[in-house]
Amino acid sequence: SGFLCVSPNTQWLAAAAKDGVLFIYNISTMDILARKPCHSYQGGGIRSVMFSLDGNFILVNDENDGALVCLRWKKIKKTEVEEAAFYWQSLLDILNKSTSNENAVLKSMAEWQFDPGSTSKSLPEEKFKVVDVIEEDGNVTNTNDMTWIGQKIQKFCSVKNSISSIHIQITFYSLCLFFKKQIQQMMHENEQVPDIEKLEHQEFNLDMEEQERLQAEAEQEVARARKEIEMENLSNCYLQDFIKYECWDALCVKGRAVKCFHMDCEVKNYPLEERSKEELETLEKVLRLKDTETANLKVQKEDLETESETVLSEEEGKKEAKAVADDGESFCLIGSLSSQYGGDTSILYHQCDLHTKEQRVNQIVLLKDIIYKVKTAFNKEFDIVAQQKEQEIARVKERNLRIREILEQLDLQVEVWEPALTDDEMPERALTVQDSEIKAEKYLTQEEKEKAEMLAKLEMEKRLAATDDDRLRALDDMMGGVLEVRKEDILKMNIPPPPFISKPEDLWSDEEKKIFGEYEKKVKELNEEKEEYKKTLENEWKKLEASIQETTQHFDETVCKLSERKVKSEMVIYQEELKIVNLTCALLLDEELDTREAGLHNCLIKKKKEKNLERRFRKQFADTPDDVLDELHRLYTHRPKSPRTEMLLDTPNPYGNCSGSEDYKDALTLLMKAMDELDSPEHMPEGLEQSIWKNFCLARRKKMESEELVKRKALTLADMQAFLQRRMDENEKMKSQIENIFNELTWLQEKKMKLQQNLTVQFVLKQGQVELENTEIPDYSDAILIKKSVVEELNCSISTQGEKKIAAIIEFKDFSRGIRRLEWEHKKMRMQIEDLKEKARDIVILPISKDCQLFLTVQNYGSHIAQHIAGLEETLRFMDKLHEKNVKNHQKKIRELKKSIRLKEEANYELSLQLKEMLVSVSERRHIFEAADTRDISEKITKQRYQEILKQKNLRDLIKEQKEEFASLQSELEILRTRTPP
Repeated sequence: SGFLCVSPNTQWLAAAAKDGVLFIYNISTMDILARKPCHSYQGGGIRSVMFSLDGNFILVNDENDGALVCLRWKKIKKTEVEEAAFYWQSLLDILNKSTSNENAVLKSMAEWQFDPGSTSKSLPEEKFKVVDVIEEDGNVTNTNDMTWIGQKIQKFCSVKNSISSIHIQITFYSLCLFFKKQIQQMMHENEQVPDIEKLEHQEFNLDMEEQERLQAEAEQEVARARKEIEMENLSNCYLQDFIKYECWDALCVKGRAVKCFHMDCEVKNYPLEERSKEELETLEKVLRLKDTETANLKVQKEDLETESETVLSEEEGKKEAKAVADDGESFCLIGSLSSQYGGDTSILYHQCDLHTKEQRVNQIVLLKDIIYKVKTAFNKEFDIVAQQKEQEIARVKERNLRIREILEQLDLQVEVWEPALTDDEMPERALTVQDSEIKAEKYLTQEEKEKAEMLAKLEMEKRLAATDDDRLRALDDMMGGVLEVRKEDILKMNIPPPPFISKPEDLWSDEEKKIFGEYEKKVKELNEEKEEYKKTLENEWKKLEASIQETTQHFDETVCKLSERKVKSEMVIYQEELKIVNLTCALLLDEELDTREAGLHNCLIKKKKEKNLERRFRKQFADTPDDVLDELHRLYTHRPKSPRTEMLLDTPNPYGNCSGSEDYKDALTLLMKAMDELDSPEHMPEGLEQSIWKNFCLARRKKMESEELVKRKALTLADMQAFLQRRMDENEKMKSQIENIFNELTWLQEKKMKLQQNLTVQFVLKQGQVELENTEIPDYSDAILIKKSVVEELNCSISTQGEKKIAAIIEFKDFSRGIRRLEWEHKKMRMQIEDLKEKARDIVILPISKDCQLFLTVQNYGSHIAQHIAGLEETLRFMDKLHEKNVKNHQKKIRELKKSIRLKEEANYELSLQLKEMLVSVSERRHIFEAADTRDISEKITKQRYQEILKQKNLRDLIKEQKEEFASLQSELEILRTRTPP
């Protein structure tokens, strides 16, 4: 079972079946255009085929698993593509026109609403007309109200508003017409119902407020989504413009690459931004300052030279030689190789003269300028190589045109290698959108559509006019479209055979045989000319390919050299950047030291002020009591962040009055009150006079007062000593802090001086001169700088001593080699003696053959051998003649055998006819045999044949085993033969 499918433009016919193979035919000629196996036969083959409207794609579906295959034309005529596109464009115009007509009809339809709630309330369920609606999927929906119809309309309205598709619009229009007919039918049935049971007309209307609310919400949602999308697009556009400006527009030299033709080697240039006006002004200012300093140094040098005119000429010669040597080593002292790669290092400061901050900043500016110049110099070489690649590609394309012409003449299907520039080599290609990259259909205005249709019609008319030209058609048919026969047309030339070629050779006349001979001669000459012309074309083809290979390989070598240049340029740039990093580090360290020094100065001034202020405070408030003074001092030193509430009440002021007198009086008053009780007469001993008791009491009171005064003075003295000790400790602490600040200031000044004097100098050294055992970074803190002359003298002495050592080692080696040589010769002679003895023994027992006897007996053995060789050559000539004769005989036999084969073939043909008749008779006899009862006889015959087959099989297996056993025995015999000596 199969089926057919016609393309939309009615030009192609697709045929498919269960075998899974798709055939495409041309409808006009029924020729097979394409054949493609799409699905397997086990999977059920092809179920359906569909052409795309533009004719470029074909969709094929499987029967069982539903696999979908999309096919695209590999080779198709341009005219067919244009015709398919023209058909699709015309069909699209028709569909758009029909869609606009349908939309106009829908807009012209009267609006109608209906309220399902009011309908259900006003009409009983048993009195309402039941409607059966057939949905799109084939199911039948039983509706007793209009809810389902409203839902369907709302669903399709949302679909129509969200998707602009032709098929959905047509379905929606059909559904609206269907709903309208259904509602009209229901209204007609409603009119036939009695008046009591009739539905009011307004009950069929929709809720307008709800509809407007939903429409307003939908419009608000659409506006919100549109605004979000617009803002997102705006942010993306800004980001795109920003990235494009930073990575493309702001660059005066865009980044690109150059690749090799035959190697995986890629070289990129340096993307450069255009230097700003401020940078150029800063550079110009630094250069002017450097010129001024250079001129100043030159003047000073001239003054020094005029003062030193009395120096001896020899010393001057030495100085000049030293200056020349210094000039030769300048690139080492400069610390980079920028002068060899486009950078001018003469404008730089000397590395040993960078002591001030201004000099270092200016040096950084000059180093950045050198880096820019190195990159610019490399970019110039890169541009030359890139332009050279474009020229090489153009040359290769020109040669490929000739190669394609040669391949077309030779009728060869060979892929021609044609290089092209990649996106890395043409970065501006990434910023332009090609028409082939746009997958969506291009929007055309009505004027553009009309213009395209007009151009298509004109092109079709020109093509038809060109095909209808009888003169051109005749010229193409007769002479290939040219009026003169060119040399390139030799391969297309063919000599027509004579008309009598169809007759047998026996019936040819002499004149016809002569004509046939001339025909064969012309054909032979033409074939020779064709072969010769083919060889010339092939040679030209090979030369073109060789030239392409040679030029592209030469360009690859240029790119490799450019890559090496890029590596060296990177090395130079890194050298200059290392200088910049070292200078920046020195500037930061210097700035840090300055900041620290300023901070220490401020701290010192602060400490000094604190010390002076504290002394002034004590002197200024010397008359204030100690407790009040301490409280005032605490409040004087009080800070808002760390408030304190302690009060030192026991700290006396040595410069003021003691406030402890009041406390002392209070204590003395209490003591006197206690003494009054002790002085009472009750405690007076018996027999003691009153006057003595009074004197005792007075003495005791004086004693108690003196003891109390001593205690108070001792406490005051202790407080004063503690206060003095605390002030001495604070003074010592302040002195130590000030001394530490002075020490740190001295250290900072020394370090700053060392930083200005001990500069980081960069040298260019050859790699591989020093080998370090450890992998850690070496410590150069104890390293010293030695003059080159000292190192060279040491190296010379080391090399001379090394040469002496090497000479001694070589002498010792030669002496030991001579001893070994003598031992080897002695051993060799012993072996020769043993060999000669064995040869003598063999000669004694050697059997003499006929050749040996002949050699010994014949005097002129060489002439004898020459005669023997001559006889053999004569025999060989005779055998060659005999061989030629046998070959001729065999060729004759072959001709006879061919004739006999021809006769046998004719006889076989007759026998085949007889065989057909015999097959008919055999089939008749087979039917007779099957009709007869001969099963037993046939079973016996089959059993006998089966037994014979089994015997043959057993014999074959036995023969195979014996062969394998014989092969194993033979291999063992060969092994034994190799092991035993001859």
